[in-house]
Amino acid sequence: MILDFGDLRKGDIMKIVRYVGSLAFVVGLFTVVFAGLPWHVMVADDPVVPLWLRIAVFCLLGGILVVLVTLALEQWINKTPRGDLAVVEPDSRVLLLNSAEVPGRETREILGLVQGHTVFAIWLGKDLSAIARLILGGELTEYTEMMGRARSTATNRMTAAAGQLGADAIINVRYMTTSVVGSAAELLVYGTAVKLSE
Repeated sequence: MILDFGDLRKGDIMKIVRYVGSLAFVVGLFTVVFAGLPWHVMVADDPVVPLWLRIAVFCLLGGILVVLVTLALEQWINKTPRGDLAVVEPDSRVLLLNSAEVPGRETREILGLVQGHTVFAIWLGKDLSAIARLILGGELTEYTEMMGRARSTATNRMTAAAGQLGADAIINVRYMTTSVVGSAAELLVYGTAVKLSE
């Protein structure tokens, strides 16, 4: 099997490098925990660390470093104004309502379910600030800003999808959020795209 790297984009290469770094981290972690620690307990008198354990520790630390560097490079390369991640522009002509009908207008055609979603996280510095605020009290502005950006991005994606269908409105709009891992949250918005009578 011959690998053709001609069709790879920069983002794909970053993902591959990050995957290799993650794999090195996991292999290093499991080797250190499940082989290195038992070895140290059984041979605690000999202070010389064997080569295999040194390699495992370097894989563990190097893997973390590779993942962090590729993420930083990817964010720097793909930087967009204000950090908005919406790939498509929303259709500003599409009405958004959380009711089942548009007052004064009849639904002419139901086009189907439209949705938009995103997963957002804040960087560790803001996360630590939020933890301090959690102890001292007050609004967790770091998370408020994160969820506001996530809601805007998801809504823009849903509205753009409805615009591609030729919708006049999205009715029964609902937002759902779930915690993914740590301070990362997924926000899903969905509704029914419809055409309205004149």
